[in-house]
Amino acid sequence: MRQNVPRMNPDAASANRAALQAMAAGNMTAARSLLEDALARGRGDLRLWLNLAVVRRQLRDFEGAFAALREALSLDNRNFTALLMQAALLDGLGRTKEAAVAYGIALVQAPPDEALDAPTRQAVARAREVQAKHQAELGAWIRERAAGAADPLPRDARQRLETFIDTTLRVRRRFRQEPMEYSYPGLPDIEFYDRGEFPWIEEFEAATPGIQRDLARILAEDEAGFSPYIRYDDHLPLDQWRELNKNPRWSAFHFYDRGREIPERCARAPETMAAVRRLPQAVVDERSPTAMYSVLKPKTRIPPHTGIANFRLVVHLPLVLPGRCGFRVGNETREWRIGEAWVFDDTIEHEAWNDSDETRIILICDIWSPRIPPEEREAIRAVIAATDAWRGIPPGTQI
Repeated sequence: MRQNVPRMNPDAASANRAALQAMAAGNMTAARSLLEDALARGRGDLRLWLNLAVVRRQLRDFEGAFAALREALSLDNRNFTALLMQAALLDGLGRTKEAAVAYGIALVQAPPDEALDAPTRQAVARAREVQAKHQAELGAWIRERAAGAADPLPRDARQRLETFIDTTLRVRRRFRQEPMEYSYPGLPDIEFYDRGEFPWIEEFEAATPGIQRDLARILAEDEAGFSPYIRYDDHLPLDQWRELNKNPRWSAFHFYDRGREIPERCARAPETMAAVRRLPQAVVDERSPTAMYSVLKPKTRIPPHTGIANFRLVVHLPLVLPGRCGFRVGNETREWRIGEAWVFDDTIEHEAWNDSDETRIILICDIWSPRIPPEEREAIRAVIAATDAWRGIPPGTQI
């Protein structure tokens, strides 16, 4: 694999060519002398140090090889070749734990596999194998020794502990809230919230048959009332939405406009709105709440994205559900089940897909975060109203 390195000066280049010829002939002692002499005259060439590390390793001068790699990394501490060689040297010496850590550091700097030559791809495959084995063994070790402390914990705490272990092992990516606009401080990074935080959730789920009846009636009478969910001006730099922009493959039947109910639509879905109104809706003047039937056509994927405001959470209730549909928030992927609701933080990266040959429909609405007391909710509303007024933002921009 070629990397971008400065051009060698003529003396170093000549010595390097001679050393490579000696290495190809199997004369490692001569190659070492050529490289060491060149480096004694000028110590600044990375390739000379890398080749010297190879030669010293072949001569079983392992400490000398490590020393050469340290010199190479002092010139470029992110050099993938040097990092990989250092890890492979530890691996060959049976220093497995150190090798696994070193391989992990090297893999962070690894180019795409297609940019690597065959020997380097083989070395990278070995790096991944050693690192994965080390992570699995360390994970088992940690869980065995933490079992006594973990067993008495409630379910949600055990889930947090599992996430803590996985992020410590670096087998789980650390996802954080990334609201596009409003970030209220002090709120936790929770992907899916525990049902126990929402005393209303079972009553909401029990309304599923009535909500489905409303949906069936509207589908039969007013399919045209469903409009593309993504609607941006074409000139905006929103590449991730280009495929779905103004596309009915992802559409919605909205019950609110500018945070106010649309009377004609709400009247046609009485059981849906009765269920939604019982929720702690995230009421923000001219902004929210929101509620809609969300339709995802067959073979359609909603790309990874984040929501606008972290002070509210999003509720999903599946209504029409073929197989091969899924949903991911952060590290956690779930499958919908008819009539089973969940609550998640949409300011953590999430995506959805329908790989089936049939349409998927869910009810989506929003609620206040249960971690925000009523008096703070009023303050949030005041801040957003003042901000909108100052900026001259037209009423009705959703959060």
